[in-house]
Amino acid sequence: MRKFLKKTVIITALAVLLVGIIAAAVFMRYIFSGLPPVYEMEEYTPALTTKVFDRNNELIHEFSIEKRAVVPLEDIPVDLQNAVVAMEDRNFFQHPGFSIRGIFRALLNDLITGHAKQGASTLTQQLSRGVFLTQEKKLIRKIREVILAIQIEHQFSKNEILQLYLNQIYLGSGAYGVKAAAKKYFNKDLGELTTGEAALLVGLIPAPGRYNPFVNPDLSRQRRNLVLEVMQDQDYISKEELEKAKQEPMPLKPSSAEENKPGRYFIEHIRRILEPKYGMDVLWKAGLNIYTTIDIKQQAFAEKTMNKWLAQFDEQVAKGLGIEIDPNDAEAELVQPDEEEMTPRDPGAEYPKLQGAFMARDVKTGAVRVMVGGREYDESKFNRATQAKRQPGSSFKPYVWMAALQKKYTPATLVKDLPTMFYYDGKNWHAFDENADLYSLDLAKQSFISSKDFNVWVPQNYGGKAEGWITLRKGLEKSKNLVAVNLIDAVGISNVIQVARKAGITANLPRVPALALGVSVVQMDEHLAALTTFANGGIHTDNYFIERVEDANGRILEQHIPIEQAAFSPQDSYLLVNIMKGVVQRGSGTAAARLGRSIAGKTGTTQSHRDMWFVGMTPRTSAAAWMGYDDDTSHEQGARFTGSTTAKWWTEIMEEILKDEPNEDFAVPEGISFAYVNPNTGKLATPSEKNKFLEAFISGTEPQSF
Repeated sequence: MRKFLKKTVIITALAVLLVGIIAAAVFMRYIFSGLPPVYEMEEYTPALTTKVFDRNNELIHEFSIEKRAVVPLEDIPVDLQNAVVAMEDRNFFQHPGFSIRGIFRALLNDLITGHAKQGASTLTQQLSRGVFLTQEKKLIRKIREVILAIQIEHQFSKNEILQLYLNQIYLGSGAYGVKAAAKKYFNKDLGELTTGEAALLVGLIPAPGRYNPFVNPDLSRQRRNLVLEVMQDQDYISKEELEKAKQEPMPLKPSSAEENKPGRYFIEHIRRILEPKYGMDVLWKAGLNIYTTIDIKQQAFAEKTMNKWLAQFDEQVAKGLGIEIDPNDAEAELVQPDEEEMTPRDPGAEYPKLQGAFMARDVKTGAVRVMVGGREYDESKFNRATQAKRQPGSSFKPYVWMAALQKKYTPATLVKDLPTMFYYDGKNWHAFDENADLYSLDLAKQSFISSKDFNVWVPQNYGGKAEGWITLRKGLEKSKNLVAVNLIDAVGISNVIQVARKAGITANLPRVPALALGVSVVQMDEHLAALTTFANGGIHTDNYFIERVEDANGRILEQHIPIEQAAFSPQDSYLLVNIMKGVVQRGSGTAAARLGRSIAGKTGTTQSHRDMWFVGMTPRTSAAAWMGYDDDTSHEQGARFTGSTTAKWWTEIMEEILKDEPNEDFAVPEGISFAYVNPNTGKLATPSEKNKFLEAFISGTEPQSF
């Protein structure tokens, strides 16, 4: 019986042992099945920051979900390395990846407190957890952490482990790694960090949110000083260095606040282009390098200048004051209302803010140098340079004039600045009587008003004055509405639309005579590119914003390839640009004349002063400016702004943009000749005439008589 019991005990013990072995094997298999191959760390690539550069290779923005940058250990300050070792793992260079004493101390603490604490981890364990494992506080995760740490120690040197750790550790505010944290908290490169700053970063490691200097400055200072004291205790710094570092000031606020950076509308435009193409993960995590066309210094100046002018105009509106009207501005009311007659304004009332937009580009290539999408990006991310559709007003007239030039008109051709009336018969618009005066037309239209089958439109010049027959040049310089509508009637609405399409306008263009006055709606970027076609000798190039995109290894993913389209003859384009130069020299765009350059331009003011434009071009740079209210509020009451008003702040911006551009005139193409003409009759000027004007013509079309 005794032998039987002994045998039973042995068998039971063996069975228990076997079960234990099997259970241990299963458990270890489970443990190891959750471990990734440690060799993957050699190819470990954290989410990297995508960098955006301007035309001068200046870093202007970073796309990143995690603010992270990877740097070699030799570029990381020794004080920072020492501080990490002193605070997080003083035996780092001696242990095999884990600390037995630390583990037992942590287990004892867990038994006493009754819950798991995340502690007793070496740098290697923290690295294994940060790269491969979750932050979950479970015993199984802790075992895997130790095993993986041993494997990492076997695979990598201590310096390699320290480098990996310092590049991946999370330090708060979206900053991963010490380089990103140095930029985030101090706006410095790593090499510029002081001992105190290095200690502050290391102090963030246990609880970045709690020790954030922008959130808890006193607690952050205490933590920094503790790190410094530990460093001094371990002989990494001297007593004198300790006291000096403790006196260093704390950072008060993020020094590179995104909201203060220029070009935010441009950056958002870049994101809208690239994110659908590459996907969100690639744009935000793959460490792309995006080289753009923008000039960030010019961009900053343009934003500051536009905001300054619009703020001044807001004050004028709030006070109910009029503004000075340029006597050459035919688009404006020539008589200012007396301040006594103006509607009193409530000084305590809130009035909507004027909005504005500005864009400048290279005439030949289409590279966009400046894009201002509006004021107050944080209040409205709507980009008025690329998304808003507004009436261009008289800035649309150059398309009408080009259609006339293609119909063999010359700048000296006499055109009608005469009253006319258009009626709609249900299918088409027709001019009523081109020989009638304004009084006769007023009587004639009465018979149509009561009829539901007819619509009647009687356009007028600003101010109601008509000069009779004037030259094509003068019609554009003075922005004559009657000339524009008579021209579109003569050359055909379809031909004007065709010109606009060839120039680059894709917006819907109504087949009505009022098209000549800019009643359609266009986007600024498209309107600028289209008008720039004339300054480029009739060659159209699209706006573009990105020169090239490279991956994290420098491989080019895309590169801009210019595409040129011959839209108009160089001769017709030169004639139009030469006429538009007169708008700046003698017309509604004289504000730009103070630049002392050859500038072809056109103002635009829509009905009731809702939209105010100026588009101007040099041989190398073209730019458009607009201002108005987002809700299409009228300026008819109060301060009456016009396209000439817009030209003023356009000019101030362009003075900066053009300061390094050669002062040159538009090149004269072959087949162009010049002749002195009488600016009133369009005929050849006699040698003795004092007001003669040197006009450009396509050779063979010069006037033949005096």
